[in-house]
Amino acid sequence: MDQEAPLTNKQVRDHAMKIYVVFYSTYGHIYQMAEAVAAGAREVEGAEVSLFQVRETLPDELLQKMGAQAARQAFAHVPVIEPRQLGEADAIIFGTPTRFGNMAAQMRALLDATGGLWKTGALVGRVGSVFVSTATQHGGQETTITSFHTTLFHHGMVVVGVPYTCPGLVEMNEITGGTPYGATTLAKDDGSRQPSANELAVARFQGRHVAGIAQKLRGR
Repeated sequence: MDQEAPLTNKQVRDHAMKIYVVFYSTYGHIYQMAEAVAAGAREVEGAEVSLFQVRETLPDELLQKMGAQAARQAFAHVPVIEPRQLGEADAIIFGTPTRFGNMAAQMRALLDATGGLWKTGALVGRVGSVFVSTATQHGGQETTITSFHTTLFHHGMVVVGVPYTCPGLVEMNEITGGTPYGATTLAKDDGSRQPSANELAVARFQGRHVAGIAQKLRGR
């Protein structure tokens, strides 16, 4: 395991403001949301935004049987993040599909490897935020985000959601994701539904909002 020491809070502040969007995506829905989150974060002056994907734990043969291999080619170019890299960021916005009302195992594996960061307090005071996808309208969007927050609190992160100043949260003319805890999208049980314009707008809002909070914290 790479034991390189993470950057201190002072070292982070001495560098450009770094926003990391860290996602796991099976069929590409969360990747699309991650791109929207990153686009929103880039609207904040001084934000240096990077996308990272989480290491896959499923064998290629199984991914092929699941029909996920083709969709994953869309983000094959995105680098895989190592746990220690999380300590470099001013803000980390995590994206994951839900698994029975909780995060995907691949994302859990990443977080479970951050014991070294926890021990040194490397993420204390950094901003953390979460966005997710579900197969159905009531498939655990909010439980996945709020249970994810527990880990961020243990790291001492400043947890940020999506305030109701985001217009997309009160859209009632269509079935749509979007919660005050974080942006969400609905994929349908066969994965055929893609993120809607409203869901992507909420994701962009989240990225912009998180980067803005990080910018204010750096000004302390």
